[in-house]
Amino acid sequence: MALTRDQLAQRVAQEFQDGYYVNLGIGIPTLAANFIPEGMQVMLQSENGLLGMGPFPLEEEVDADLVNAGKQTVTMVKGASIFSSAESFAMIRGGHVDLTVLGAFEVDCQGNIASYMIPGKLIKGMGGAMDLVAGAENIIVTMTHASKSGQSKLLSECTLPLTGKGCIKRVLTDLALLDIADGRFILRERAPGVSVEEIASLTEGALSIPDHVPEMTF
Repeated sequence: MALTRDQLAQRVAQEFQDGYYVNLGIGIPTLAANFIPEGMQVMLQSENGLLGMGPFPLEEEVDADLVNAGKQTVTMVKGASIFSSAESFAMIRGGHVDLTVLGAFEVDCQGNIASYMIPGKLIKGMGGAMDLVAGAENIIVTMTHASKSGQSKLLSECTLPLTGKGCIKRVLTDLALLDIADGRFILRERAPGVSVEEIASLTEGALSIPDHVPEMTF
């Protein structure tokens, strides 16, 4: 069975390490703020100028002036700070973010990512994605493995305008966790109940399959 949005966020949060500074992209990545392992100190950074983002607020905690880069209301943890977006992007461009989690429309087996534009559709803009893929060494992409019509989003070559080239090394989809190396996707984990054969059939790009592919645990 394909992972839910919350399960994707929960699995992403397993990639966090104590002391990390993490930027969470718009969409599924932002949900990971709710699944930081207990006892782990992680500082979440947002492009609009917030370091120390907490879980999404309960109804009685909502502050309409406190939002993330996706305009969602958020909370702050103890020790959080607020500053200008210019300082926030200086952190990103200077390589001071330990892990970035982004959504995407397409990723290919060369590590290219297309995440901001579909030709013919109105978009708000790229946001901070281009800066994030350029300034971060450690990036995880979260996305659905295929479109609603069943077309693979893990490709031999991206068809949409690129956000970044050769920058993606790990992809978490609703079906699998894969690494990217040497021009191939490498299957590392599969969603509970999802077969290796199903993943292979929905992966257009070159795919390496180890002898043993464990199911994800939560």
